[in-house]
Amino acid sequence: MTPATHNPANTPKAPPSPKVQEALDARDALAAALTRAGIQLPAMDIRTPWVDDREAEASYALVHLGICSAPVAHALAAVIMNGLAT
Repeated sequence: MTPATHNPANTPKAPPSPKVQEALDARDALAAALTRAGIQLPAMDIRTPWVDDREAEASYALVHLGICSAPVAHALAAVIMNGLAT
């Protein structure tokens, strides 16, 4: 008989905590606004203080913007400056 193996992909995930959901919503809102401005930050994600399999227990989560190229950074700065000018 073959022993049963644990496959995390088949394990149902618990719904995210309110803080994780807040970070997911903020990430999605920022990504949508940046897309409207013609900017994409491909590494945007959220980070919690624990590994992903415990994210439902996280007491906070952070929006991680990742890295971007110099032209994207300049475009982001221009969008911010234009927003400040209005």
